Amino acid sequence: MAGSSLYFYRMAVARADKSFLSGNPDLAANASARAAVGSETNAHSLPNDDWWERQSITDWSIASDDGLRLHAYFIPTNPISDKTAILAHGYSGDAKQLVPLAEMYKDTFGYNVLLPDARGHGRSDGKYIGFGWPERLDYVKWIDKVIAHVGPQAQIVLHGISMGGATVLMTSGEKLPANVKAVVGDCGYTSVKDQLAYQLKRMYRMPSFPMIPSTSLMTRIKAGYFFGEASALAQVRKSRTPTLFIHGEADTFVPTRMAHELYENGPSDKSLYLVPGAGHGLARHADPASYEREVGRFIGQYVHQAKTPSASSGR
Repeated sequence: MAGSSLYFYRMAVARADKSFLSGNPDLAANASARAAVGSETNAHSLPNDDWWERQSITDWSIASDDGLRLHAYFIPTNPISDKTAILAHGYSGDAKQLVPLAEMYKDTFGYNVLLPDARGHGRSDGKYIGFGWPERLDYVKWIDKVIAHVGPQAQIVLHGISMGGATVLMTSGEKLPANVKAVVGDCGYTSVKDQLAYQLKRMYRMPSFPMIPSTSLMTRIKAGYFFGEASALAQVRKSRTPTLFIHGEADTFVPTRMAHELYENGPSDKSLYLVPGAGHGLARHADPASYEREVGRFIGQYVHQAKTPSASSGR
């Protein structure tokens, strides 16, 4: 069992090639659409690269609580806005995966955008993937950095897709400054334990016991967390931040039932937006106009127009 657990750890948790996802039946059905937007199976594509090249982009970095150097791209409006979206990408991807979402926030909504590379991804340090759990504390640090840069009047929205969706939902359960006005979790899972158990059965026809408990112990030894504690469900129960839950109704990679469970346990100010026919991570691709309208309507209830601040010199 130890050998099997180490294999599963290396395959799913360790920073390594994730080509096994290319054979996942829940992603293969959407491969052509996914190639257009970037995701788990096409993590290094750069949609809207002309838009990216026209931006004034600054590289930011922070040190995590456990000593990792974490990287992000900061894209300000001109003049800089008091509103900032902090985005969170998916499993095995990187920050540039979310260029279309960054374009929406900056050009349509008038937000600055911060795009972090999660630990173990992109240009950030890290030998393992945290599935959103250690990343939630990293995002608290990114929030603090945005406030220090934009000013105390900063208004912040967290928006993540897939693992990024789980990341921002996990972050919502932490003690956050009042500057965080809303959270948007797109196709996030209820917990790491639930998601890995689901995929183990779906991809390999294997029961969760004993593989998930034994690999969870291996992950605790090597990465510092148990699968069971990495729960977006438990975190949204503690959250006081208004939250929009988004999910594709045709998502079989992270089953849509998880969105319903998260919504039912979410904070008092919340909304559920389900997109008919959308596969995993493809809600916006399936209906861009409705997606932008729903996101804009929701965050607009909590993020308000304010005088343009002057940016501080610190980075």
